[in-house]
Amino acid sequence: MKNVVQVKNLTKEYKTIRAIDDLSFEVKEGEILGLLGPNGSGKSTTINCILSLLNFSKGSIQVFGKEMQPNAYDIKEKIGVVFQEVAVFDELTVIENIDYFCGLYVKDKALRNQYVEDAIQLVGLEDFKKFYPKQLSGGLLRRLNIACGVAHKPKLIILDEPTVAVDPQSRNNILDGIKTLRNQGATIIYTTHYMEEVEILCDRVIILDKGKIIASGTTDELKSLAKLEEKVTVEVLDLEEKYMREISAFKNVEDVSYCDGVLCITYTKGKNNLVELMDYLKKERISYNKIFSERPTLNDVFLELTGKELRD
Repeated sequence: MKNVVQVKNLTKEYKTIRAIDDLSFEVKEGEILGLLGPNGSGKSTTINCILSLLNFSKGSIQVFGKEMQPNAYDIKEKIGVVFQEVAVFDELTVIENIDYFCGLYVKDKALRNQYVEDAIQLVGLEDFKKFYPKQLSGGLLRRLNIACGVAHKPKLIILDEPTVAVDPQSRNNILDGIKTLRNQGATIIYTTHYMEEVEILCDRVIILDKGKIIASGTTDELKSLAKLEEKVTVEVLDLEEKYMREISAFKNVEDVSYCDGVLCITYTKGKNNLVELMDYLKKERISYNKIFSERPTLNDVFLELTGKELRD
């Protein structure tokens, strides 16, 4: 597959801070690339550099095989961007907003009308064409924001946390729409903090931290990097601290946590971990409701690679 985006040795510095540190990666034609990382990892800076909204210290960026520049309008008209902050006009209706943004790239009125209708159908806003943004729920507003960004049928789409703070129904609608865009031939760069979305959508994932790539690959490949072998969760009420200390001392246990009546234990390796735990609970006469054993999730891998401390 051809490279739609190619980033080579990208470095971006702010005085004494190196936000991006010798970053290199590519985005293949027709794929959904997940760009992940904790707050401050360099995701937004990378996207802004790709869009030529920021100057960078070193490196090169090619989009559609051409060097990206601030005045490369022939490239930019093939790109659709949906930022996390909703950016629509309050004084325009849904259909007027989409028509305005589409009209920045598509001058033919008949073609634009068709594109606007396609975008409305894509995000499921058929019943809200005449509504103003202030009349829309948070989920509908997010869907309008997406429609405005993709109505001109761009070949490269950058989606920055498009499902943040929306209800499950709107989230499912947005995810289905993203799949449809990819099926129609778009290449997508997708950022999110919801790891389940990454597993559903992304063909490949890059995890950034401190401006560097610390892991990349498919979700299965990333999971294989984890030191964790097994994760066990147990629904148990009023677990005393001494039991957690004793479970932490089990041979293969990496971490133990207890919150809201759920005991979570991660193991680095070994077999029969579940049997050992159940025998212990029985011996100590600790009652429990449900117990699950599973392989570590992508979220577990993400936390293992980037750490569990809070980021600003």
